[in-house]
Amino acid sequence: MKKERLFTPGPVQIPERVLKVLGEPIIHHRTPEFKEIFAYTRELFKRLVDSPSDNFVYFASSGTGAMEAAVANFFNPGEKVIVINAGKFGERWVQIANTYGLEVIELKYEWGKSVDIDQLKDTLDKNPDAKGVLFQISETSTGAYHDYRAIGELCKDRDTLVVADAITALGVYNIKPQQEGIDILIGGSQKALMLPPGLSILWFSERAEKRLNPKGYYFDVKKEVKKQKDATTAYTPAVSLIIGLRESLEILLEEGMENVEKRHRLMSKATRRAVEELGFKVLPENPAISVTAVLSEFAQELRKEMLTLGVRTAGGQDHLKGKLFRISHMGYLDMLDHLSAIGALELAMVKVFGKTDHLGKGIKVFQETIVENLK
Repeated sequence: MKKERLFTPGPVQIPERVLKVLGEPIIHHRTPEFKEIFAYTRELFKRLVDSPSDNFVYFASSGTGAMEAAVANFFNPGEKVIVINAGKFGERWVQIANTYGLEVIELKYEWGKSVDIDQLKDTLDKNPDAKGVLFQISETSTGAYHDYRAIGELCKDRDTLVVADAITALGVYNIKPQQEGIDILIGGSQKALMLPPGLSILWFSERAEKRLNPKGYYFDVKKEVKKQKDATTAYTPAVSLIIGLRESLEILLEEGMENVEKRHRLMSKATRRAVEELGFKVLPENPAISVTAVLSEFAQELRKEMLTLGVRTAGGQDHLKGKLFRISHMGYLDMLDHLSAIGALELAMVKVFGKTDHLGKGIKVFQETIVENLK
């Protein structure tokens, strides 16, 4: 017998509470019953991001759909935006912005690097007509972190919207967009919100609302937010996912977002220390706490052997394929789950490298890190 543990940065391991409601009989989306659930999830989400604002929408789409909606609704062709491009998903911002005819100023960094705040300030000073800064809080492809609070502070007195892809940050960091200078916040269901794929979220500030100018049909935020404030939708919603969202938001709020962030910080720190003790290098200089990206020429072989033991990790993307494996900390994973991942890595190393002298070293360091933080 062997169970599989999902350490991929989306989809993630789903709590039993959520799985239970996902398996319930479907209900119609134009009923009082669903309207009540829908309204309740909106109240829970406002608590999650500590904002009284009703300016947010759910879309039946992946997170990329909400990224496109952000560009299509809040910017106009020919307007200038600054894009922080330091990985696969920074590239996606560039591609979406170009598709909609924006003038893109690209702050491009080597994969694994984080934004240089001084360089961003200089770029903003030289481009006072820039209408937005588009970036990832957690660049999933590299495991790097971009300091969203510093970016928000830089832009608070400028006519520049702060557009944060928080797809692998929402439900990890204790993000408070209204207080921290974020104008548009984007989330996706299959990451730390602990749901299957198919639901995205777009929250926007009062400042962004003044710029709202929809271009498109399905991703019309103005039309959709009007409907959703009344606990309904313009089109068929992802009924089961919204019912599941009710449960996952309750789980996060029961733990408390400060504690959720502390848990991710501890699991990611212990994992980084463990893999470094085993001789590996973590890719990012300033790592996010949602996923640990580990460099290895034998990444593919190690992932294959870990999977035979029941631990599924993610590989690298584009030029990092076969050179990187990624261990997620998102989803329904606790300390003992993480220990199993480190144990699987150690056993995989025996198969791949033919040595045993490393056995127990990563696990020991992981446990020592936990103990240090229990004091």
